[in-house]
Amino acid sequence: MADENQELRKAGLKVTLPRIKILQVLERHTEDHLSAEDVYKTLIESGEDVGLATVYRVLTQFEAAGLVDKHNFDGGHAVFELSKEEHHDHMVNVDTGEVIEFYDAEIEKRQHQLAEEHGLDLVDHALVLYVKKKR
Repeated sequence: MADENQELRKAGLKVTLPRIKILQVLERHTEDHLSAEDVYKTLIESGEDVGLATVYRVLTQFEAAGLVDKHNFDGGHAVFELSKEEHHDHMVNVDTGEVIEFYDAEIEKRQHQLAEEHGLDLVDHALVLYVKKKR
């Protein structure tokens, strides 16, 4: 719990039990993209007494503090993942909803080239590929 306390303080947030518990859920699911409902369900299943409104509020605070990244993949609800230092993009399987993270140096290079060709500097981007299994 000391690590979570330090993370919250470093982000400028007061250490509270709901924040610690929600951060622990996210840390246990680092490979997943969880909705607020997923976090809430996990907390309830582990016997925690945290309301859904609290989960939404804390996730919004975490996003503002830079602890989590929020994604709104096409047609779906918002999902969250712990912020990572290294950049990555996403593929979303339209049949299953599975989210796959990837990094491709050639795609990154080409995006910078495209911005440069238009006389611009690329400052940020989010690439989401919507995919489905080949038949």
